Amino acid sequence: MSPNPIANGHNDFLIKIQGVSLQIAGRQILDNIDLEVGKGEIVTLIGPNGSGKTSLVRLLLGLHQPDQGRIQRCSRLRIGYMPQKLIVDNVLPLTVEGFLKLIPQVKSPAFNKVLKQVEIESLLQKPIQNISGGEFQRVLLARALLRKPDLLVLDEPAQGVDINGQQKLYQLISAIRDEYGCGVIMVSHDLNLVMASTDRVLCLNTHICCTGHPEAVTQHPEYLKLFGSAMDGFAVYTHSHDHTHDLHGDVVCDEGHDHG
Repeated sequence: MSPNPIANGHNDFLIKIQGVSLQIAGRQILDNIDLEVGKGEIVTLIGPNGSGKTSLVRLLLGLHQPDQGRIQRCSRLRIGYMPQKLIVDNVLPLTVEGFLKLIPQVKSPAFNKVLKQVEIESLLQKPIQNISGGEFQRVLLARALLRKPDLLVLDEPAQGVDINGQQKLYQLISAIRDEYGCGVIMVSHDLNLVMASTDRVLCLNTHICCTGHPEAVTQHPEYLKLFGSAMDGFAVYTHSHDHTHDLHGDVVCDEGHDHG
């Protein structure tokens, strides 16, 4: 069934899917999925490889159509999408600045604000092919933000970022949600880190295994069946100590502390 945009903009949710199922080449990819994302809410999709996370994201973006169920979007919904991977051909002479300015009608104040927010001002004149994996992830996040999204869809946003940089990146995503008031859907395998930066978790394995607050989900039998052995020895990650890291993972000394 085709997506059915909501006629007015007075609903609390940004996007809602109800009873959605999807088959591809005779294989059941998604089965009876319900999901609703509201303004200012961070929802994280987790699940093993092949669980349907990418297909669900493609449904949300309108790149797939469900075989059953319906998708509702609020009127004039703007989506900023950060893909898991994006290949830029090496023969294309494109700087980071040129890549970001491919987005139409981006004004300088908004452009400069986003650059500062994701800490990529120093990268502008570098060829897009020559930056590190972690830097490229931040460029992709900037690209998504420049669309002034109501809904930010992030597919493995911390890919290529070390563990300290991941913590900082998830903090940044929370700050973006707070500042822009946008909804956020994240796909992640970084279970022990991302749990501390999300409002609600949906555990997917073709069907919805469990959903709810992060701490509740980690105790659910279906979650433990999928991830228990892989998560032995881990707890929901809070990372409390007396220094911070920048997006590169480097230590930033706080006032009153000497970290040598």
